[in-house]
Amino acid sequence: MRKVLIANRGEIAVRIARGCDDAGLESVAVYADVDADALHVSVATEAFALGGDAPADTYLNVDKLLAIARRSGADAVHPGYGFLSENADFAQAVGDAGLTWVGPSPEAIRLLGNKVSAREIAIRVGAPLVAGSEGTVETAAEVRSFAEKHGLPIAIKAAFGGGGRGLKVVWEMDAIEESFDSAVRESQAAFGRGECFVERFLHQPRHVEAQILADGRGNVIVVGTRDCSLQRRNQKLVEEAPAPFLTPAQRDLIYTSAKAICREAGYSGAGTVEYLLAQDGTISFLEVNTRLQVEHPITEETSGIDLVQAQLAIAAGGALPVERDPEARGHSFEFRLNAEDPARGFLPSPGTVTAFAPPTGPGIRVDTGLRSGGLVPGQFDSLFAKLIVTGADRQQALRRARRALAEIDIQGLATVLPFHRAVVESPAFTAPDRLGVYTGWIETEFTEQLLPDPALGVVPPEAARRTISIELDGRRMAVGLPAALLASLEAGAPIGAAAALAAATATVADPERLHSAMGGTVVKWLVPVGSSVAAGEPVLVIEAMKMESTIRAHRPGILQDQLVQTGDTVSVNSPVASIVG
Repeated sequence: MRKVLIANRGEIAVRIARGCDDAGLESVAVYADVDADALHVSVATEAFALGGDAPADTYLNVDKLLAIARRSGADAVHPGYGFLSENADFAQAVGDAGLTWVGPSPEAIRLLGNKVSAREIAIRVGAPLVAGSEGTVETAAEVRSFAEKHGLPIAIKAAFGGGGRGLKVVWEMDAIEESFDSAVRESQAAFGRGECFVERFLHQPRHVEAQILADGRGNVIVVGTRDCSLQRRNQKLVEEAPAPFLTPAQRDLIYTSAKAICREAGYSGAGTVEYLLAQDGTISFLEVNTRLQVEHPITEETSGIDLVQAQLAIAAGGALPVERDPEARGHSFEFRLNAEDPARGFLPSPGTVTAFAPPTGPGIRVDTGLRSGGLVPGQFDSLFAKLIVTGADRQQALRRARRALAEIDIQGLATVLPFHRAVVESPAFTAPDRLGVYTGWIETEFTEQLLPDPALGVVPPEAARRTISIELDGRRMAVGLPAALLASLEAGAPIGAAAALAAATATVADPERLHSAMGGTVVKWLVPVGSSVAAGEPVLVIEAMKMESTIRAHRPGILQDQLVQTGDTVSVNSPVASIVG
């Protein structure tokens, strides 16, 4: 192995490129048009354009990725997380092309990446489990039948997904049909497959996981545990390692069953076995992520093992970095820095980061995919950086986290920083003798009022680009430049932030107009024109950053006009409908 193509973007692509450099390997970045100026493009040894902006045309396009691997002379592919990282067909195609796949075998991905067959393996090795469907469910009627038999709440889950995409928790029978349809749509958009299954949902559980490394020859170690209970929309916001307040029996069950599952699957490389820990102490197997996790840095900080280096070494046929499970040293937190507005229900907030000043000091690490002036585009995930804080113990790590979160400065768009600053002061999270948060705690018990910043979210998020042809030294070449720059050059007029802001905010006040609270793509109208709606009633579904959000009626009345249609792109605060009182 000498040159690795990184089939990903953002902070994880930067992390892998630096890992390759540490290992003495060259790296190849790929990029969508909107990512042409992204940090991962410049830190890699070389970079190639994928052409296009939609996930299906770029980071999910197997043919383009393999063509770039051939063109660049790469002899290995690292998929990162998300996108094609858990796609067995992609792993197989990489191997068939004569390239080294940095990850588990296609067979292991099929077994464990499919949550249905993963449950079957867990049953065979005696791992703890809650009731679930036998295989995937094809219709909402099957989901309803399961709910009638096992009771509510239930969880509808993408069989080939992860990271909360395609996961819907259902508390009422009347919500089954729309929840099933939404889970299928989200799964298809994020992973290219829409199959789902259903299982009982444990009320107020913690989310605990085991980071494993395996060499494919039966040798498996648990590098450490993590707690990832602080979530919103079933996506993690804050993680910590090791998982606190586990009993010796709980820790032993997690370690033993995680190793057994991975041995049974013939696993190799890095992976994560996830569990739910109920209020009564019951542990239930959840899923296996057959890839590197977003939260891997906190395990690196508390174990001393570089997981990216270990992935590369195992893929090249090397041994595990250690023979036994390492003991945790210290305590570490990871705070995901997402372009989302917690004051508006964590709505996506794509746009340009005008200033990014990370904190400094003992125990501080920042993994990021951008610099000041960088774009967080609406087509992809909202995560753009991670703040990792480590201390000698949990309480010291919390003190350092408070300092770091107070010091970090991010300007230009809404982020989850206000939530992070509040949660590290919450007794439910910071108590020295117990962890009082759980996977639904943010939605049900976090009551602090986080104030929105009225100046955020008004600048158009899309930094559109155009490709023009130029002649350089007699050779015809294609050059991508910002569309606004080219337009201003063609018109002979300057363009600036003030003009963009004025265009974005030039709206006419109209009490009948319903405005979108977020930018994104229109997925589905929930009510037809002419329908009577109540204030707060869901009327429209919009997708941004691979997550669906609902736009609700701002007033009671008749939905008179639908100003946008399925597939249209809308910006924040743009009108989408008229509701006549």
